[in-house]
Amino acid sequence: MGPLDGLRVIELAHIMAGPVCGRMLADLGADVIKVEKLPGGDTSRSFLPPDVNGESAAFMMLNRNKRGIAVDLKAPDGQEIVRRLLQRADVVIENYRTGTMERLGLGYDALRRHHPGLVFCEISGYGRTGPMADHGGFDLIAQGYSGLMSVTGEGPGRPPVKCGPPVTDVTAGIIACVGVLAALLHRRQTGQGQRVDTSLFEAGITQTYWQAAIALATGVSPGPMGSAHPLTAPYEAFQTADGWITVGASSQPTWVKLTEAIGHPELAADPRFAENADRMRNRATLAEILSAIFQQGSSATWLQRLEAAGTPAGPVLSVGDMLSHPQAIARGMVTEVEHSRLGAVKTVGFPIRLSGTPSEVRRGAPILGEHTREVLTELGYSAPQIAALEQHAVVATA
Repeated sequence: MGPLDGLRVIELAHIMAGPVCGRMLADLGADVIKVEKLPGGDTSRSFLPPDVNGESAAFMMLNRNKRGIAVDLKAPDGQEIVRRLLQRADVVIENYRTGTMERLGLGYDALRRHHPGLVFCEISGYGRTGPMADHGGFDLIAQGYSGLMSVTGEGPGRPPVKCGPPVTDVTAGIIACVGVLAALLHRRQTGQGQRVDTSLFEAGITQTYWQAAIALATGVSPGPMGSAHPLTAPYEAFQTADGWITVGASSQPTWVKLTEAIGHPELAADPRFAENADRMRNRATLAEILSAIFQQGSSATWLQRLEAAGTPAGPVLSVGDMLSHPQAIARGMVTEVEHSRLGAVKTVGFPIRLSGTPSEVRRGAPILGEHTREVLTELGYSAPQIAALEQHAVVATA
């Protein structure tokens, strides 16, 4: 029984940011009903390869623990199904373009007249207000607009680089989940729901806290620094004789320990590197010196010495190595979930541990229309009515 057991969430969302929010709420115990459009369903179903026996790996990663129905949202009967769903909902998540829900008669202003306690979560590209409210949202574009790509890359004069993961999509989903939980707490106190409005653009800006602090304080926009830190040094990746390691000597004590661990205590007394401000002014020189030293030994040797000295350091793991790491396994960050067609499927676990109401991976992602009959029956539709809706392609059933 998760902490959100008994909460009904309707997910009118596709691809990533909305489904991330829905997945987090579902992992916490909410009954999340994912409404997929017809034809085709969620666009991420077509993100192939990779697939597991024909099922999109990307779709399954984001949509576990949800029940799924498939509805033609353009059909009047399909819109009526969604209205009935929303009458029983605590939360709605949607990430369509601005105005789409209003055109369907399912916008927040229309719904709250009959359902004042509804929490209506909107995730868009740039927010529902402002000059870019009508623009569609894509992670790559949002990373550019939010400044992230200007500080990601090897260094000045090199091409801008996107963060590898779709960081604005994922962050927007997490921020939306926080907003939903805050709105639910407010509703418990007042009985009133509200609109939760966030975007990929704002999610990207949230990731620039350090860089924005620099720009706001100095009036100068920082640029890309590779793996280095904009405020402290040495704090970056270094190549060794057989790979790469990360070193985070971000405080004065850890800097001194680093110089001792690598056998060069004289660096701590060098006026170029005495304090953090000195090391930042001479960061390129310091990095060159340390790189030459680290390339003289293996990653394992250096990590053993740095750990023994109390200097933060670690390997640069591949995703595959991360997924098999003992710490990831011990923390339940790799787990299995039962898929109705595929059987046991591996997935990434939930990143929060709750001692009293732990999260649970209960079910795999739905195949298209898997729970359509079940949910429509709960809404009061009879078997002949469901059959007629299916015959007219208003709904799809698995």
